[in-house]
Amino acid sequence: MNFSSVLIILLSIGVMVLLFFVGSSVSLWIQALVSGARVGLFNIVFMRFRKVPPKLIVESKIMAVKAGIEISTDDLESHYLAGGNVSRVIQALIAADKANIELVFNRSAAIDLAGRDVLEAVQMSVNPKVIETPLVAAMAKDGIQLKAISRVTVRANIDRLVGGAGAETILARVGEGIVTTIGSADTHKRVLENPDMISRTVLEKGLDSGTAYEILSIDIADVDVGKNIGAELETDRAEADKKIAQAKAEERRAMAYAREQEMKARVEEMRAKVVEAEAQVPLAMAEAFRKGNLGIMDYYKMKNIIADTTMRDKIGSSDDDTREE
Repeated sequence: MNFSSVLIILLSIGVMVLLFFVGSSVSLWIQALVSGARVGLFNIVFMRFRKVPPKLIVESKIMAVKAGIEISTDDLESHYLAGGNVSRVIQALIAADKANIELVFNRSAAIDLAGRDVLEAVQMSVNPKVIETPLVAAMAKDGIQLKAISRVTVRANIDRLVGGAGAETILARVGEGIVTTIGSADTHKRVLENPDMISRTVLEKGLDSGTAYEILSIDIADVDVGKNIGAELETDRAEADKKIAQAKAEERRAMAYAREQEMKARVEEMRAKVVEAEAQVPLAMAEAFRKGNLGIMDYYKMKNIIADTTMRDKIGSSDDDTREE
């Protein structure tokens, strides 16, 4: 096979490939042409080489033109290549235009690339959303616990969607405001009589600053009376004081018992000394006999005195028993 044959084959293949790309793009070009959207045929062909779906770009361009919104094809392609949702951005622009909300393509694309649903944000601007806070429990100054549930009506703030805090921040701030309002009330009855004081106080704090939403209203859905926290605290404190007093009394009892045992030990010690001293008497008498300081008659007299003393003790004890009977 010579060089000319190879060249002819390559040219044929090239023409077929070109015809394929051009043929598949002609229908989109005609669709854009009859719709008033200016998209060049070769621009549609080269979208495939840029890995951009021509059908998505052409249909989005047509949708924007029919709604009276002028957007260049390059902006749509760049947004797609950046990872954005082209259809959602166009739908958001159309919805904002119909609702007389000022929204340009660059801001809509930035909101979409930031990970927020720009179409939902526009819809929330037209139709505000109601979010319900979880059950919030707080204690008034009189010690009574109150449990409140509120419904917050919010509207998306297009200007603060990029970089603004989400709905979780709104819920946290509203819950904090409810706790503060109930806690500053003198009695729980005042809150029950005027539940709207909670919403008024919370709204005055400007809780939507720095968030992607604008708070329209805060409505208290339910307020219930909870536990008597003050009474429980007093009971716990009294129980703690009781245990402290019991511990101190037990300590004093233990010290008294130890003192009693100490005194008994001392008594036994003194008795031992007395017994020891009495045991020295016979020895002293024997020593007196040896030295001649004590005679036999003196010894007998002492024995008679001891005998008389013992007899008197027995007589005295028998008289005491008779009286008791």
